[in-house]
Amino acid sequence: MFSLFKKEISRFFSTLTAYVVILVFLLINSLYMWIFPGELNILDAGYATIDTLFIISPWVFLFLIPAITMRMFAEERKSGTLDLLLTRPLSDFQIIMAKYSAALTLVIFSLIPCLVYFLTVYFMGNPPGNIDTGGTWGSFIGLFFLAATYTGFGIFSSSITDNMIISFIIAVCISFLFFIGFDYVSQLNIFGRTATFILDLGIYEHYKSISRGVIYLRDIIYFISIVAIFLLFTRTILNKRRW
Repeated sequence: MFSLFKKEISRFFSTLTAYVVILVFLLINSLYMWIFPGELNILDAGYATIDTLFIISPWVFLFLIPAITMRMFAEERKSGTLDLLLTRPLSDFQIIMAKYSAALTLVIFSLIPCLVYFLTVYFMGNPPGNIDTGGTWGSFIGLFFLAATYTGFGIFSSSITDNMIISFIIAVCISFLFFIGFDYVSQLNIFGRTATFILDLGIYEHYKSISRGVIYLRDIIYFISIVAIFLLFTRTILNKRRW
């Protein structure tokens, strides 16, 4: 499993994929945080906070993470190497986790440089350190779980087709549905008392909850459960190829 994980990581960094993903993520966030005028601009807002990062990042990841994961299984299926991979002395679960972990690791690499934003605002504050540290770290944790969930969607989408573009579109659609779609659906009058239940099915409510700096067990269980469900779906798809 670890050898497959290293193979996937080295494949990312042996091409431009990893560098482009990290650069695009940091560039888009930096432009909104420091360059583009408006309420999202830290300097214009005048508050010691990096909330802009946590507002923009879910939307950036909604497209970047599917771009990372779209080739994970789709490329293997198209080239015919997936059947060869499945004959290796690895279980389906180990193969899935190796690819999932590699994609998530790349996402983590894109988040680490964002600590520079935190340190910059921390020392720019008046007085220095005048920033909600607890809320900021809670937001980072929430963003990590959100990215982990998007990665699960992407891995599943890549397993059901040999077309990387279709895999990308499916992953974006699923991510959009879970991030904001359930919120819109819950606002329809036809659902009445079940609106709260539908709202809780979406990512945004749980992401917002963690971002307040208070980590509830139910939010952690939600993210882990969604990831587990979609990885289980992926395993089911791979099992069918063995039949």
